[in-house]
Amino acid sequence: MGLLIFGTAAVGAALLWWSVSGTPGKSDQPADGLVLGAWHLLYDTEAPSMPTLAAAAGLALLFAAGVAVLERRIANRARRSEDGEGLPLSPKHVMAETRGVFHGNVTLTVLVPAHNEAASIRATLASLFAQSRPPERVIVVADNCTDDTADLARLGGAEVFETVDNVHKKAGGLNQALSRILPTQGENDLVMVMDADTVLDAGFLESAVRRMISDRALMAIGGLFYGEEGKGLIGQFQRNEYTRYARDLRRRRGRVFVLTGTATVFRPRALRTVAAERGRILPGVPGDVYDTLVLTEDNEITLALKTLGGLVISPSDCTVVTEVMPTWRSLWAQRLRWQRGALENLGEYGMRPATFRYWAQQLGIGYGVIALGAYLLLMALMALSFDTWVWFPFWLGTGLVFTVERIVTVWRGGWRARLLAATLFPELAYALYLDLVYLKGIVDMSLGRTATWKHVVQTPTGVKVDA
Repeated sequence: MGLLIFGTAAVGAALLWWSVSGTPGKSDQPADGLVLGAWHLLYDTEAPSMPTLAAAAGLALLFAAGVAVLERRIANRARRSEDGEGLPLSPKHVMAETRGVFHGNVTLTVLVPAHNEAASIRATLASLFAQSRPPERVIVVADNCTDDTADLARLGGAEVFETVDNVHKKAGGLNQALSRILPTQGENDLVMVMDADTVLDAGFLESAVRRMISDRALMAIGGLFYGEEGKGLIGQFQRNEYTRYARDLRRRRGRVFVLTGTATVFRPRALRTVAAERGRILPGVPGDVYDTLVLTEDNEITLALKTLGGLVISPSDCTVVTEVMPTWRSLWAQRLRWQRGALENLGEYGMRPATFRYWAQQLGIGYGVIALGAYLLLMALMALSFDTWVWFPFWLGTGLVFTVERIVTVWRGGWRARLLAATLFPELAYALYLDLVYLKGIVDMSLGRTATWKHVVQTPTGVKVDA
């Protein structure tokens, strides 16, 4: 699958390169430059012709329109379907089953999976109990902890569920807790899963509960996450990245890519249906809510709910503050797990209507890796082949447009985010770093290397009331 994604992206890049290099209409012959006194390089100092630019823009727009049309058709099919066998969580099917029945008052149970989270668990619990609409129960799922996470959780006012002989990390711990909790949950009881290094804004639960009450077809609500303060330049890179992601979701009106593990509220019906469909419509062990074989359980359960026709959103009024990685090594481990997990989840699900958008997204990432690498390589070759530095107005204008886009998309992040975006090249270097992570994931998958889960011990996270 890794070779398929990378190969398809490479073919697309090669075809685009061929079409551009074969465009007629340039009268000047390429100039000849010498690189490092040894290699001859032919280069063209003219800007691309208008037909070339029009063709490139047209292809991009056609591709974007095609993806948008297909995504819309797939979403509408899931929302309107009455197929209780193939899409048991489709809104039309759920609304028909629950119409005219009062299921009792809404309650909210929060599960906080935690493995050695003593540094952050107090802030997490404090943000829960400070909610404008506090939960009825808070249960910390202490999984193989060797520190005082469980004791601190009890002191913080939470119940503690300690896992027994769990070897399946976070997914296994949640499965053990949910196997006891779900049988007691009614139609109007909600379950939230929240990371132990996350802080909710004060109105998160009130907003989520209100939305669940007003829309019976809604199966899950994910949080819109922002990065915590601190951790220097690497922390600011991640905050900029999260700010852009949140902006994308707002522009999509909450239509979510991934129900983030930082904080997601589920209907028990959704979780029970996922467990019942494991081994049939969905991959995994029958009876398990979370697939224990995957690296990214939040991404996988998003695919599961969408495959079953479930309506899921991440509204702009449900925000959380989550951790940022403190070192480049820990960032590498986190992103490699995310990337491999996403690709492996797609491999499990294959090409389905619910996964179309994700396949297109991964192909886009693959092409972006090639495009950025080629851009930087050609820039270096041009610089080495010229005797003097030459300013090209066309490429300066292109760079200016790109810089403005970088600044605008992080505007909500404050002046530090804007300043970093305005310098441009540091963020290009950060993007190149993430591209290397992507390539490492592709290579590891292609060679059949086993992925590992690396736990990062965090420094204490400050409580924030307003995300």
